[in-house]
Amino acid sequence: MTVNRIGRTWDTIVDRHPIGQFTDACLRGASQVMLQNNPLTGLLILAAVAWGSIRTGTPAVVVGAVVALIVGTFTAVLLRADTASWRQGLFGFSPLLTGAALPSFLATRPLLWVYLVVGAAVTTVVTLALSNVLKTWGVPALTFPFVLTSWFLLMGAYQFARIGISTLGHPALPAQASSRLAEVPYTFGFLAVGMLKGVAQVFLVNDWISGIVMLVALAVSSRVVALAAVLGTVVGTLVAIGLGVYGDQVGNGLWGFNAVLTAVALGAVLYRPSPAVTGYALLGTITAVCVQAALTTALTPLGIPTLTAPFVVATWLFLLPKRDFAPIPHHERVEEATAVTTARPKR
Repeated sequence: MTVNRIGRTWDTIVDRHPIGQFTDACLRGASQVMLQNNPLTGLLILAAVAWGSIRTGTPAVVVGAVVALIVGTFTAVLLRADTASWRQGLFGFSPLLTGAALPSFLATRPLLWVYLVVGAAVTTVVTLALSNVLKTWGVPALTFPFVLTSWFLLMGAYQFARIGISTLGHPALPAQASSRLAEVPYTFGFLAVGMLKGVAQVFLVNDWISGIVMLVALAVSSRVVALAAVLGTVVGTLVAIGLGVYGDQVGNGLWGFNAVLTAVALGAVLYRPSPAVTGYALLGTITAVCVQAALTTALTPLGIPTLTAPFVVATWLFLLPKRDFAPIPHHERVEEATAVTTARPKR
């Protein structure tokens, strides 16, 4: 049975049952992190997150991601958001990332899960709010609801004695990178592992096998998207190395994930792929690396990570010129391909 035939069978089954519709929406939400609308892609991505988080000794990450995905999607249903939007997973992907981020940086205590559930619900509300604001400029919210909500939750954790801080870096003045620590072993194995981790780090997973599974998941949806993801992590990693970032950060894929998302968004989803678009997306991907460096400097005194903010900023900057690379209007491409439509009451 082909993938397309399986997909049609799945659609037929889920349309008959409300629980099936909700499950389908959650799976699509997992795939929407990578700007895809495919339940099989979402299932493979969740499997990759589960594998990576368990393998690295952080199972709370996959638990948090799944819980937040469900809570965020259910919140959209309760708020009577546009049915077509939540059915496509557009209210699930940012909460999923919030749910993965909090256990990554905060101590796994009982109260964390309350914090996480509230955060996931709030992320959906923020998604609705930002979508209303950003439609004025004709750009999608992307993962900014996740970024904004997580920043507030992580900064707030410094003031809450019962919300313990785990791997979150404490506020400090930024310093010039050390040339000694920036030395990188230019071996194929080191670079390949770092680049694959760059794909997995989109979901805050530090595992190269997970990166492979995620690339396979993208290929199930679109081989062009999978190729763009590969291009993004390669370019992001090499640019970071060329500019002299810390070697351990390269090895952990920390300079690849924003580049991956930017390359996918600009090179394969929001513009129709072409040689001109590839060049434009390449420039945007390099910009994302530079924005990540700048935001790291700016946020170090606050003690919070950049998350996917560099991707959001770079992609917005390269969407706002509204370059007509495709024969269809740019605003239609945005509406059909990504991010969030505004909510409206059911009638």
